[in-house]
Amino acid sequence: MREEEERPPFPRDAEPAKLRLRRELGLASSVSLIAGCMIGSGIFMNPQLVLYHMGSPGGSLIIWAACGFLATLGALSYAELGTLITESGGDYVYILRTFGSLPAFLVIYVSTLLVRPAGIAAMSLTFAEYVVAPFYPGCSSLPVVLVKCVAAACILILALVNCRSVRLATGLMNLCTVAKVLALLVIIGGGLWALAQGHVAETLQNAFAGTTQQLGSISIAFYQGLWSFNGWNNLNLVTEELRNADKNLVRAVVISIPLVTGLYILVNLSYMVVMSPSDIRDSSAVAVTWGNQILGDWAWLVPVSVALSTFGSVNGAFFSGSRVCYVAAREGHMPGILSMAHIQHLTPSPALTFTSAVALIMIIPGNFSSIVNFCRQGWSFILWMIHGTTISCLLYLKVKKKDLPRSYKVPIIIPVIMLLASIYLVLAPIIDQPQMEFLYVFLFMLSGLLVYFPIIYFGYQPQFLQEVTEQLQLLLEVAPAMKNVD
Repeated sequence: MREEEERPPFPRDAEPAKLRLRRELGLASSVSLIAGCMIGSGIFMNPQLVLYHMGSPGGSLIIWAACGFLATLGALSYAELGTLITESGGDYVYILRTFGSLPAFLVIYVSTLLVRPAGIAAMSLTFAEYVVAPFYPGCSSLPVVLVKCVAAACILILALVNCRSVRLATGLMNLCTVAKVLALLVIIGGGLWALAQGHVAETLQNAFAGTTQQLGSISIAFYQGLWSFNGWNNLNLVTEELRNADKNLVRAVVISIPLVTGLYILVNLSYMVVMSPSDIRDSSAVAVTWGNQILGDWAWLVPVSVALSTFGSVNGAFFSGSRVCYVAAREGHMPGILSMAHIQHLTPSPALTFTSAVALIMIIPGNFSSIVNFCRQGWSFILWMIHGTTISCLLYLKVKKKDLPRSYKVPIIIPVIMLLASIYLVLAPIIDQPQMEFLYVFLFMLSGLLVYFPIIYFGYQPQFLQEVTEQLQLLLEVAPAMKNVD
């Protein structure tokens, strides 16, 4: 009797060497990714924090405009880097190709284990709070276990969506982005209606009275404002999945960030038309307070909009953030299983699973306020350290590698301004308003050295790791994927 032929672990038409992620993102999806990631809970919750630290409505409006301007300059600088280094991975891959393995590993270490999972955890907890709150009217505190369960459900559902299909994830992202923009237009329209009725709150009278001049307070106000612009560089994380990347990368930036900046300024003006400075400062969620004063019986639309916005932002964070983990594993800085893609769906499902697992771990012991406060301060601190390092990559390439082919260039003054802004945003709060979150995050990043030298530099690999990788590969139906670069 002839022995049965051994079956290959993967279909013959999906050989590991031929797997690669598809280019599914056109211009519309690229604009949606940037705008959808930026428009989250921040614009509905953060205006009172910017006003508090700036001391005046006029000063807070300047901060919102400056944050949009800074995000635009940063995204334009990253767009040139994206035409020079066409791989996915954003900050990580730019630092890796320019400054080498060690700084890139520290970036990926702090990003995949702390920064991005903390952002996903904070947004999912915000989503959960707004979903649960209508079922407990008048309660000052919500059931913690229920909130965490809803947040975990949000993470798991979006992880499954992103593992199942890139097209399904981008479709959900486009739908949520349209809904977010409509919600902001409702708030802007409500402000115009109040203005037409002759209702102008004292917020717009003597708008600049009491503006702070302390550098530390201004930098913290920037942190609060920039939290609402987070995501301006997310398209660079997925350039290998972007169609016509040389052109669409720049076009998406030019369309999305000015659009979001304009909407943010108009929304803040709407808040100020309706509410007094004390109302804004004392509100835990400005948009909800605004809705109660203007929308009446339709005020429920605001918490629904906030929940939908955060849900869409978590989806965008999953879609882009998992690609960083995937690229780092491909470069040998993360376990090899994370560099693989599903053989049928062509999604980086192991990287998505890992990201969702770390985010779930952060939700279980943590609470809403501690995670959100970390993201607004310690998270922003380390993020601008990374941004500053990435911008210095562009300056280095402009000076030392002038002849490298690129389809798009920014004037050198733009990355210089971005580098100076990054240095200011890192140093000013440390000098003027030092907080323990800054030290904790910095020490966590340095702890990556204890991992880098034995495992990456000296190449120590536990013997069981290869066998575990093979078993997971068969279980998850994944295989190594090639770079999708031209």
